Amino acid sequence: MKIILTHEVSGLGAAGDVVDVKDGYARNYLIPRKFAIRWTKGGEKDVEQIRRARKIHEIQTIEQANQVKAQIEGVKVRLAVRSGDAGRLFGSVTPADIASAIKASGGPEVDKRRIELGAPIKTLGAHETSVRLHPEVAAKVSIEVVAA
Repeated sequence: MKIILTHEVSGLGAAGDVVDVKDGYARNYLIPRKFAIRWTKGGEKDVEQIRRARKIHEIQTIEQANQVKAQIEGVKVRLAVRSGDAGRLFGSVTPADIASAIKASGGPEVDKRRIELGAPIKTLGAHETSVRLHPEVAAKVSIEVVAA
């Protein structure tokens, strides 16, 4: 099935790309979550609009990405969450929580879809995650999860 991506999907493409995927993947995952729309001849107009919006929001050069990386890595991020007696969290820390914590700590605004968690954060303590700023630049973020 041919689809047009509306958001960046790791391993598949960026917003505005026209890609071929399996029918079930498109029908059951990408389209319901608004990551993609079906490709049509009229949809080609949407592709240009999506690409223009992406150009405005994305970091244009590696130099800009390195500047944002320095800002992010210079910020100490603390995230207060509810936890049980043994240090286990009620739920887990989401990329949206991390993005808002970076902003609250004085860092730049980061898109939650660019935050890459290796595994869900479900315990108190220090954790590492990365933020993909540019295809060639990723910033390491140290997060300290504390009890609220």
